[in-house]
Amino acid sequence: MDELIPGPEEILALRQQPVDVEKIAAAIAGVVQIACRRGQTLEELTAEVLKEDSILDWGQRLWLSQIVAQAWQRLVEERGQDLRLARKLP
Repeated sequence: MDELIPGPEEILALRQQPVDVEKIAAAIAGVVQIACRRGQTLEELTAEVLKEDSILDWGQRLWLSQIVAQAWQRLVEERGQDLRLARKLP
């Protein structure tokens, strides 16, 4: 997901803005859409979210993976496609 890593200018701009629910939801939706475009499955994306890192603890990663799964399912439902076809979302 290297394309999701913002550049230095974007990081500085983001730090100067307050975080709100809408921005977080948009970020999660964006990650799901990028994963679909890359041909990833929900299982692959979930594994990536659950992977050990220094930012979130296990409970936070588990909670985030559940939110990501909900966003994935909503995206598939909105596009009227079966979850088995989600891998081919444009």
